[in-house]
Amino acid sequence: SAPAPGDLSVGGALAIGAHGTAVPAVGEQPPPGQGYGSLSNLVTELTAVVWDSAAGRYVLRTVGRGEPDCAALLSHLGRSLVTEAVLRVGADRNLRCQSFLDIPATELFAAPGAPAGTRTLAGYLDRTGRAEAIWFAFTDRPWLKVWSVAPQRPFGARAVDGPYNYPFSDSLPEPVARLAGDLVAGAWASAPLFGQVQYLLAKVALTGDITDVLLSGTLVRDVLTGDVLTHLLAGGLRSDLWGPSRDLLQYVRPTTLRETANGYAVLTRRADLQWVVSRFADFYRTLLAQYAARGEYPVNGQVEIRVTGLEDPSVCGVPGARPPLLSALRPRPDRPDVDTAVWIDVLSLPTTPALHRFYRDIEQFLLALDGERATVRVEWSKGWAYTDTAAWSDPDVLTRAVPASQRAGGGPGWDEAVATLDRLDPHHVLSSPFLDALLR
Repeated sequence: SAPAPGDLSVGGALAIGAHGTAVPAVGEQPPPGQGYGSLSNLVTELTAVVWDSAAGRYVLRTVGRGEPDCAALLSHLGRSLVTEAVLRVGADRNLRCQSFLDIPATELFAAPGAPAGTRTLAGYLDRTGRAEAIWFAFTDRPWLKVWSVAPQRPFGARAVDGPYNYPFSDSLPEPVARLAGDLVAGAWASAPLFGQVQYLLAKVALTGDITDVLLSGTLVRDVLTGDVLTHLLAGGLRSDLWGPSRDLLQYVRPTTLRETANGYAVLTRRADLQWVVSRFADFYRTLLAQYAARGEYPVNGQVEIRVTGLEDPSVCGVPGARPPLLSALRPRPDRPDVDTAVWIDVLSLPTTPALHRFYRDIEQFLLALDGERATVRVEWSKGWAYTDTAAWSDPDVLTRAVPASQRAGGGPGWDEAVATLDRLDPHHVLSSPFLDALLR
């Protein structure tokens, strides 16, 4: 499980519990040093800046994973400063990444109990354990990426020897970039067109199929011109790739279109993950249509759905290790059957009108999900606690819902982490007014 952006610092990734997308396929046993939780859970020891009361100053202290204080420092949200970290990692394994763009969202996110043969997200995860759905706004077929362990190159797969293998998303073709510029300039009602163009851009570049472009209206063909299609096809097809894991998992460059995103982890049983995605997809589709009916288009990016396991401290191989206390993936002690997290993000251009209100509607829906089947925690690196006009601003979510979601199930967690971080930095040198209000 590794994050997609390639320009993250190790310290930043550990501070927020960075993750990728991976659960065990049916019958899969991971090799030593590989887990299905966050990067923070792989740490065996770290060195942090802490207060030394005897010396009357801040000092560097190395903390082993088996020591109690380490659990609070593993995902500290910026409330500490880690200068060094040692991680246990397993031997690399070659992966295959297949892209599918022909599965209707109603099928991929179908409610549990769909007929045999339905191509559901849960079904793909049972077979390979690794998948990501990218669902462009106002389209009906997501871009599904499915990774599988493949020691040898499968027949027909394209071998790659470096990361960033989706150049069409790294740098948008000029007519598509111009359409994005029109959106930012105020043509927000072009969001359905932009969503359709993004989907077709991916489909042509990945599969070479230009049929949908040729059958589209003039507005689409004015953007996806013959020159653009020729450019997309010049680099070869990319729907079936094979190579070292980093080369297939790392695909977001600094030049990739900058969008804002909300983010939540829905902790559930593996058997209920399809229920989670179906409930969300139905609500999202309906909400987007309601906004559009009022002439509002808050989403011009995409929904992204990933699925991981929870933190298993035994993966790091250190006796006495505990899960990161502030990780969104920390297990609930009272629910050993809850073993999976469904990560849900909705992306859009930052200045889009009505976006924060839309995000608030999504957040309130998720927080109200059936508490027996879902525990919803925020993704620290994304937006949450929405009011109608801003992120990280709703006092009820900040002071009640977020701590409650971390305390759910009992056991060491939120309160121990806050107390430990306060003890290690009693003068709040490594803090901010926002963190002081949140971590209390």
